Amino acid sequence: MTNAVEIGASGAKVEEKLFQNRYLVDAGRPHIQIRPHEIPSKILLSLTYTCPAGCYSRNDRGQVEIAADGCLECGTCRIVTAETGEIQWEYPRGGYGVLYKFG
Repeated sequence: MTNAVEIGASGAKVEEKLFQNRYLVDAGRPHIQIRPHEIPSKILLSLTYTCPAGCYSRNDRGQVEIAADGCLECGTCRIVTAETGEIQWEYPRGGYGVLYKFG
């Protein structure tokens, strides 16, 4: 058995596969922005555990923040907040964002 088959057969963890991806950060131009808020809504708070890349967190004031540098561009946050409009989401400029190693 080859190493590639062994990895596939052993069920490599998602984290191990995601580690292979690379990100080209567009400094100063995040493709996701959270609209200003004092108290986050339940929907906005849900992003802290629904984002598969873990980009959302709460700061010491209880507000939701984003570190978009590791974003997978999956659109989960865009869908979750579609009705509330609490985030502004765009695709990164050409050449920036996630660079998938395995397609």
